[in-house]
Amino acid sequence: MSLMKRISLIFRSKASKAIDRAEDPRETLDYSYQRQVELLTKVRRGVADVATSRKRVELQVTQLEQQAAKLTAQAQKAIEVGREDLAREALTRKSALTSQIGDLQAQHAQLQAEEEKLVSSQQRLQAKVEAFRTRKETIKATYTAAEAQTRINEAVSGIGEEMGDVGLAIQRAEDKTAQMQARAGAIDELIASGALDDATATNRGDDIARELDALSSTSDVEAELARLKAGAQPQAIEAPESGPILAGEAQAQPVADEEGRS
Repeated sequence: MSLMKRISLIFRSKASKAIDRAEDPRETLDYSYQRQVELLTKVRRGVADVATSRKRVELQVTQLEQQAAKLTAQAQKAIEVGREDLAREALTRKSALTSQIGDLQAQHAQLQAEEEKLVSSQQRLQAKVEAFRTRKETIKATYTAAEAQTRINEAVSGIGEEMGDVGLAIQRAEDKTAQMQARAGAIDELIASGALDDATATNRGDDIARELDALSSTSDVEAELARLKAGAQPQAIEAPESGPILAGEAQAQPVADEEGRS
């Protein structure tokens, strides 16, 4: 296959595909029905034209028959008055009219046959058009229902364009939300580790101040702990020293007794 034939084949295949995609069967059926109705109208117009011609021939035949009857009467009257020459002239004209009447009657018969044929064709065509119209409406209704069902199924399954866009939008929103949550968690960890400064904290960016604050906080904790321990020591010491103190008082009492005796 030559290069030009291949290019022509590709072009025709793509054009056929594009036309098939753009074609709406309902519009095509409506257009075909319109063309058939136009054809039926032309057939009816043809029947009317033939009937008009037939009627015109009938009128001509009637007029010629009236003229022939008049010539017959004139010939009869000419014979009565002894004018054979006038009678012969009248009969000669009548003979010519009779010939014309015969031709017109033949045309009338031909037109009548043609009219009957056209009427029969019109009736058959009209029946076909009516049958086509019924089938067309049935096909259109079926196609519309199938199209609606297809759109519903595509929407439910998410493969339709609109619902597909909605699904992609939801997926993008979820991805962005997860990304923002991950970023917020990472920034919190960096601030907690000191890799990033807290913009709302005082002395931000001053490492020495932060360390001094930490030491001060530690010193405060140690001092508070020592104060608590100091407050708890007297109770623990007084208990064991109560014995010796009472013993000292017991030793001092005999001395006083001895002084009283002296």
